[in-house]
Amino acid sequence: MNLNKLTPIINKPNGAALMPLVVFLCLYLVTSIIVNDFYKVPITVAFIVASIYAVATTKGLSLNDRILQYSQGAANKNIMMMIWIFIMAGAFAQSAKAMGAIDATVNLTLHLLPDNLLLASIFLASCFISLSIGTSVGTIVALVPVAVGIASKTDVSIPFMTALVIGGAFFGDNLSFISDTTIAATRTQGCQMKDKFKMNMMIALPAAVLVFVYYIIYGNNVETTAPAANIEWGKVIPYIIVLATAIAGVNVMLVLLLGLISTGIIGMAYGAFDFFGWFGSMGQGITGMGELIIITLMAGGMLELIRFNGGVDYILHKLTKKVNGKRGAEFSIAGLVSLANMCTANNTIAIITVGPLAAEIADEYKIDKRRSASILDTFSCVIQGVIPYGAQILIAAELASISPLNIMEFLYYPLVLCAFAILSIIFRIPKTV
Repeated sequence: MNLNKLTPIINKPNGAALMPLVVFLCLYLVTSIIVNDFYKVPITVAFIVASIYAVATTKGLSLNDRILQYSQGAANKNIMMMIWIFIMAGAFAQSAKAMGAIDATVNLTLHLLPDNLLLASIFLASCFISLSIGTSVGTIVALVPVAVGIASKTDVSIPFMTALVIGGAFFGDNLSFISDTTIAATRTQGCQMKDKFKMNMMIALPAAVLVFVYYIIYGNNVETTAPAANIEWGKVIPYIIVLATAIAGVNVMLVLLLGLISTGIIGMAYGAFDFFGWFGSMGQGITGMGELIIITLMAGGMLELIRFNGGVDYILHKLTKKVNGKRGAEFSIAGLVSLANMCTANNTIAIITVGPLAAEIADEYKIDKRRSASILDTFSCVIQGVIPYGAQILIAAELASISPLNIMEFLYYPLVLCAFAILSIIFRIPKTV
């Protein structure tokens, strides 16, 4: 077996290479909609069937080498980094729950905010935190448990509250100066971050304001169904530490580690658990992330075979074949990064994949590089914000103990952002040099 021959080789553009993704979506999404039960088909089963199909239809490699190629996709450094975050997030979330940090934070929120501003405030907090820390995953890990706790004490559904946090998280992921997507988009297009930020803000801010106003109006109907208990201020400290260090720009792994240590110290001080009880809660949280980790590994492997078999190249070839005019060129850039994102389930990787080609299209049709960078970042965040197998929705669903498909109907911000981005291309707004 020659390991060097596997990863560098990509077959010629091949539309059939996209079929594993079609198999997954049909088996998981379409079947769930038809039978009107989002729990009927486990997402793990949908991925294993699609993965088997991907391995079986891969050409030019022995069965052993196909499985190795699949495994290399699963072991991608970005996949592994997500898994480490999932493990730390599971340990922190469960230990925070066991020592009462989530309940204390929920009670504090209910004390400070009137019922009619709960939704708008959570959305605004999610926007602000993600803008500050530059990561949607970190924001979701920090806020979803609190949002779920608030939902349990109000008449708002858990999927609705979870989707609200996800929407705000992608606002910051799209705009933040320290976001991976911002760095990738500006580097591949050769423009300044501040210029791309200004361009993006003209699209993202109106979308966020519109959704924010909707949450204010919708929030007038929200009522607290359970009175907030007395606040145990000390138990709020782990979340204060997590949010403060995240906003300060500390690495997300270190943020979760500091939060985890604080839950242990404060939990034992309050008598919520002893030392071994703390270890037990951490172990339970890590074990609870098992399905999410398996899904992430299978998604990485399946999407790697799609890339290897020429699926991504097929998309690049087809969408750039008949580009005509600036609007057509901009729509082709949007389509390229959107489809690449569907095939990689990672908005940063999607931007890196199609960025050089987008830069060539921008040069040929005299599109402002700030504009092409904005389109890349915006549409990648839109797709990442709505695919049920993306890391953000998967971890949010895991933390909320619901199906990813339950969340999708409430993902207002990504859809509104998509509408504003499309309108900006149609009407050439904002005007660029």
